Amino acid sequence: MNTLIVAGLLLVLLGIAYQLGWSRSRSLVTPQGVRVHSRAQYHGTLVVLWTLIPALLILGIWAFFSPGVLHWYTVSQIPADVLTTLDQIGLNQQMQRIRDLASGFGVAGELQPFEQAAGENVARFQLLSFLIMIAAAAGLGVLGLLFARRRITARLRARNEVERAVSWLLLACSAVAILTTVGIVASLVTEAFRFFTYINPIDFYFGTVWAPKFSSTGGGDAGQYGILPLLTGTLMISAIAMLVAVPVGLMAAIYLNQYAHRSVRKIVKPIIEILAGIPTIVYGFFALVTVGPFLRDFGASIGLGISATSALTAGIVMGVMIIPFISSLSDDILNQVPRTLRDGAYGLGATQSETIRNVLIPAALPGIVGAFLLAVSRAIGETMIVVLAAGNAPILRGNPLEPVSTITVSIVNQLTGDTDFTGPQSLVAFALGLTLFIMTLCLNIVALYIVRRFREQYE
Repeated sequence: MNTLIVAGLLLVLLGIAYQLGWSRSRSLVTPQGVRVHSRAQYHGTLVVLWTLIPALLILGIWAFFSPGVLHWYTVSQIPADVLTTLDQIGLNQQMQRIRDLASGFGVAGELQPFEQAAGENVARFQLLSFLIMIAAAAGLGVLGLLFARRRITARLRARNEVERAVSWLLLACSAVAILTTVGIVASLVTEAFRFFTYINPIDFYFGTVWAPKFSSTGGGDAGQYGILPLLTGTLMISAIAMLVAVPVGLMAAIYLNQYAHRSVRKIVKPIIEILAGIPTIVYGFFALVTVGPFLRDFGASIGLGISATSALTAGIVMGVMIIPFISSLSDDILNQVPRTLRDGAYGLGATQSETIRNVLIPAALPGIVGAFLLAVSRAIGETMIVVLAAGNAPILRGNPLEPVSTITVSIVNQLTGDTDFTGPQSLVAFALGLTLFIMTLCLNIVALYIVRRFREQYE
């Protein structure tokens, strides 16, 4: 309810601000033909910005400080004699009971004499602080509105100021993406270093046994954390997936781009892209109940021992899932090849197949390689298919017909359940995540190198 009130207040303020700025700008245009530097919509937008920014500043300050102030006030409502008997867990539970009473929810057990009064006081405090925040945001917004409206003159460069504000907004959006990436990397690196205080990095990256042991006390034997079985399983499944997806996806893209009739293309391409919209859990279930038993029975008929849950099962189904990524991206890249290159090849007497092999694919090679590496990154990071279809057997082996495990499956296993992130059993997930990040980063660097190298050749 509070969010709706704040949103409604902002919408009303912004609507009034825009209208006042727009009307003020229009009033400057006289029959004598006074020239105004900026159009009315820029003046209205400028007034909106001067109204919105102060109001958002108040809302941000309130959102930052209100939890701490509410925590302090709630603690102050607990009598001192009761407060001295509570540990941290008991204090949190007591504060939660008071908050529930303040919100109008019931609480289990018998009410203490002070709890009902404390709940009512906290409710009044929340209402009063919210009203003060609303009044401050509205008041500061109105002051900004009046100030911006008084600034509007015929020579005010409102367009320049609005465009400058938009550029800062775009810069802030870019900074959010960059800072998010930096935060993710920093959290991975920090927690991975904590893990390496328990486990030697050499044992982690060159160990051949994955056997972590959980301990409720965090002590004792932590187990063995060799990543090579997981890395081998990850690369094996990804390689099988690419062996399935790359030929099928690329050939499908070439057919749709060069050979298919327009009516066929309109039907086939959306059907292929539907595969990208199927949830991965559905692919995993399909692999578990259909593809795995089929491969097991087929192997038995020709004398091969194929496990129903194996690297082969997970790789084939993952390859089917990746086909739309390669086919759609490759098709779009082939469409971007200049028509003059193909017409020149035909003019020199080349056949359609020769034009595709010698002109079209080389010209589109940077984009196609980028699509391949994007698909590889998608395969390396896949979780649900390998959880259900790979067998979850972290054993170092090179046979794709047997169960294996991957890095993503192990991350899920280590973070499932009650984890306190104080021992290597949970912190290893961050080391595994950092390893995955480095692998995908290397793939992106290779893709960038290939794109730049071949782009210079065909520009």
